[in-house]
Amino acid sequence: MTRHEPRIIAETGLDARVAAIAEPVIEDLGYRLVRVKCSNRNGFTVQIMAERPDGTMNVEDCETISRDLSPVLDADDPVGRAYNLEVSSPGIDRPLVRVSDFDRWAGHVAKIELNRLVDRRKRFRGTLLGVKGETIGLKPDEPPAEGEPDTVWLALDDLAEVRLVLTDDLIKASLRAGKKQLRAGDGDGADEGGGPPAH
Repeated sequence: MTRHEPRIIAETGLDARVAAIAEPVIEDLGYRLVRVKCSNRNGFTVQIMAERPDGTMNVEDCETISRDLSPVLDADDPVGRAYNLEVSSPGIDRPLVRVSDFDRWAGHVAKIELNRLVDRRKRFRGTLLGVKGETIGLKPDEPPAEGEPDTVWLALDDLAEVRLVLTDDLIKASLRAGKKQLRAGDGDGADEGGGPPAH
């Protein structure tokens, strides 16, 4: 099966070991892995965020992934201890991990953390402007200093974490995507959001 578009923001450590096992299983089922996060919540929890290629996800999708992924993780045992497996949609204020995510969610507000200092900063917040070459554009929330440009272009290689900020516009876009999914005849499960806005 042809693999989906690769993630440019990936996990490290235990999260990366789990992701390496989970991603092929998830992709073979026709979904995309968004993120893996292991934490000490509820004893120990392995959270898998996934989505359909169109950005939607419902309860039945989560159950399908959990059913197929559980025995694979049990066999490989990357965690090495008892854990809870939690499969979920990325949610409305989702992380962005693929190049296409930045075009899909252009026009919405995001928080960005870099893996190095750029202009003496590692954190930015503003409106996404999409992708240009190997960079993403951002119009920062705060007005620029006199003589400074009102747009920042950040290298894809410098991105450590990017997450959408919950705004009224984002909620409206997600609701539109959910209604579109229902109209398409896929409303058997509860839509959990995360769908792309209509641009």
